[in-house]
Amino acid sequence: MGLRREIIGKIFGANELPITFISTGGTIDKVYFDALSQFEVGESVVSHILREALVPEPHEQIELMRKDSLEITDADRALIAKTIREHSGQHFIVTHGTDTMTDSALALGDMGDRTIVFTGALTPARFRTNDAVFNLGMAVAAVQTAPPGVYIAMSGQIFPAGAVRKNRERRCFELLETPSTN
Repeated sequence: MGLRREIIGKIFGANELPITFISTGGTIDKVYFDALSQFEVGESVVSHILREALVPEPHEQIELMRKDSLEITDADRALIAKTIREHSGQHFIVTHGTDTMTDSALALGDMGDRTIVFTGALTPARFRTNDAVFNLGMAVAAVQTAPPGVYIAMSGQIFPAGAVRKNRERRCFELLETPSTN
């Protein structure tokens, strides 16, 4: 492990790349109770996914809230931004529901020399077939390699905040023709 960190440090200019995971809820953490789609946002699955994928430390997890993204408010977005600004880390992954993920990513604005990647899932991680593990893996790679800024890792791609939308009909995220600005 020491040699791996030394090599990564030489490539990326750091001896360690700690990642802070901030969970806000969303489909990635949903627990369904019946065929009528009664659900609640449960405990974050991030630690479980990382352990199963053999992702080594260092990383920490902050469970900020357990909300469906349609319930995320401007005050919640301000709390996400405040949590990141007040944290000493440089690399953040925010798990978030897909319906308003683009709004929350755009609301962060300029976060200085931090790299922040939003990700989530169109299907709950607790389902046998899901996109959660893949999206989280993309986010882990992106947060370690992308320059400072705010990004979204979904649908096998990395998008800059403000340049992406959720296409509900196609069940994917895609580039906007004209990027949004905050």
